[in-house]
Amino acid sequence: MPLRPLGTVKEILESAGMNISYAYEDLVFLDHNAFLLQFTDKEQEVLIHINEEAVEDEIVQDLALLQQQAEENKMVFSQAGYYRLSQADEENINIEFLGTETGGK
Repeated sequence: MPLRPLGTVKEILESAGMNISYAYEDLVFLDHNAFLLQFTDKEQEVLIHINEEAVEDEIVQDLALLQQQAEENKMVFSQAGYYRLSQADEENINIEFLGTETGGK
């Protein structure tokens, strides 16, 4: 398993005006849940998963800025598809990755 560059990702997010709310294993949750990030086996690549409830027209600029900041830091942030969150119980959530076929509103 490659080293995950969480510090670099944090810098990229902050330069785009975003913050990490929680990091767990290969996932990085942001203060807003319009999208989340996932580390890959490639150290310089991160996947972007868009919340199926996000209004895509409202996050297009955020995604472009994030990808631009990543490129300036020699990283690639690629759009991977969509995800759905649901409450499992009082302390846990379920994340379902939906692929690219489901679109935001």
